[in-house]
Amino acid sequence: MKRYTYFLILPFCTVLTCLSRPVEAQTSQPVPSTQTTEDSVKTAVNRLFSAMKNADGDELKASFTDSAILQTIYTDKDGKTGVHNYPVADFAATVSRLPNGSADERIQFDIVKVDGPLAIVWAPYRFYYNGKLTHCGIDSFQLMRVGGVWKILYIVDTRRKDCE
Repeated sequence: MKRYTYFLILPFCTVLTCLSRPVEAQTSQPVPSTQTTEDSVKTAVNRLFSAMKNADGDELKASFTDSAILQTIYTDKDGKTGVHNYPVADFAATVSRLPNGSADERIQFDIVKVDGPLAIVWAPYRFYYNGKLTHCGIDSFQLMRVGGVWKILYIVDTRRKDCE
């Protein structure tokens, strides 16, 4: 009787295992795409900077997940390091009040890594306001794929004036 139970349960477990796998894992054919995964992550990051430059607060908010966190690491005049948190809604409201084209953050994609629905980006940047370089630093992004679209989950950046 135990032998028959084993042969009945084994196929059932195999079916459950196949059904629990994501659809992509079941197909042997690659999913056609016009962008590589790395390119689609870069597109998501560039969406944020395009929204900033166009003073589009709604587009900027759409770049983020609902629970996104924005932080800046700074050094005060006494040399102490701290962190400042920015709510996405406040950041979007500030950007939407700027003159169109005034906020221009230019980045270089130094590192882009992807593992399934998680991506990281390390990007040196220079920030220009009304065409004048005001500061530079590093942007560090964490992104996640939500409904097939990359969204920013977390940004932490550094800011400095010595941008040589």
